Amino acid sequence: MRALDPEVVDAIWEAIEPLLPAPDDGHPLGCHNPKISDRLCFERIMIRLVTGCSWEDAERLAPGAVSDTTLRTRRDEWIAAGVFDQLAAEALAGYDRIIELDLSEVAVDGSQHKAPCGGEGTGKNPTDRGKLGWKWSLVADRVEIPIGWATNGANRHDVVLFKPTLAAADERGLLADIETLHLDRGYDGGPVRDCVAAYGITDLICGKRRHAGTADGPLPVPLGMRWPIERTNSWLSNFGQLRRNTDRRIHHRLAQLCLAITALITAKLIDWRNRWMPDLAPTR
Repeated sequence: MRALDPEVVDAIWEAIEPLLPAPDDGHPLGCHNPKISDRLCFERIMIRLVTGCSWEDAERLAPGAVSDTTLRTRRDEWIAAGVFDQLAAEALAGYDRIIELDLSEVAVDGSQHKAPCGGEGTGKNPTDRGKLGWKWSLVADRVEIPIGWATNGANRHDVVLFKPTLAAADERGLLADIETLHLDRGYDGGPVRDCVAAYGITDLICGKRRHAGTADGPLPVPLGMRWPIERTNSWLSNFGQLRRNTDRRIHHRLAQLCLAITALITAKLIDWRNRWMPDLAPTR
């Protein structure tokens, strides 16, 4: 998968390394086992995210190098330090600085997936025979770059996640630049329209199939441009741990989503470099 491309992994590591908390080398007896490399832990976390394997399987991919307990502990330390949130924010800011976000056409949509182990932020998926699942909601620009996201149980309607999703983008100061917001027909209602108006977005297109009468007969009203957000959801669904999540805590899932979005943005930045600066692209 593209997220495990050495170029992508190296680029993300260069960004994440300065964000990692300083290691605690103190020990009351002055002796302890050598600290496992952060880079090794990061690579195993990426492999688990992409493949969807268990922590035990991620450990077996590096026999004797790192235990599944160490991987969990290191992940929790990084989450507590806000590493994954900062990483996604830095990737988004870097993309906006280098390529620039296209907020002329923005769309919001959710995506439901399995969560067989249950836990926080899960619910019975009405589209999967009532099996436990979770859902993410994204707001993305015209070229599929997510600028805000939120999660909840699979039994929660997309409308419930709409306001938190916009709020996440508003925290980054991006809502003011949105020209047109595209939604599917499930969002068309008073609460959503009130929320959109409160954020100062004046051009809203809900994909509800209506017909406008004319002299030549009824004509279908355009459903809006929503295919970019569908592509984003499809790309993120390729990550095994997002597609079938086995974690039981909301902050664990959010960390995975941030890391996956960072990989998406990093891959696009590498493609931009290869297109416009081919001399810098590595020889394969």
